[in-house]
Amino acid sequence: QVQLVESGGRLVQAGGSLRLSCAASGRTFSSVTMGWFRQAPGKEREFVARIGWSGISTYYADSVKGRFTISRDNAKNTVYLQMNSLKPEDTAVYYCAAGSKAYVMINEYGYWGQGTQVTVSS
Repeated sequence: QVQLVESGGRLVQAGGSLRLSCAASGRTFSSVTMGWFRQAPGKEREFVARIGWSGISTYYADSVKGRFTISRDNAKNTVYLQMNSLKPEDTAVYYCAAGSKAYVMINEYGYWGQGTQVTVSS
């Protein structure tokens, strides 16, 4: 079992930066893939980034590649999403998720946080 709690979302101006955190509980954190997804108003939830259990393997959606960086600290049971050069279209509720051998599909992740709101003003 893994329980996830996101934090760090807030209002920021376009071009700014934010770092989201996701604190996990459960002894299996270091063995699961972690992902970030987001959902904008009126849109479906979409994949943003994922990181393998060791922190070596990462993968990003094209829309955030080069601007966002996912990382994890297994000693702290925490995964991060560093977001730079933010754009208004990045406005969404951001969710972290955990799954075994998960990749980019929502149904590959069995555990979800409650989400944190990121709003980027133009």
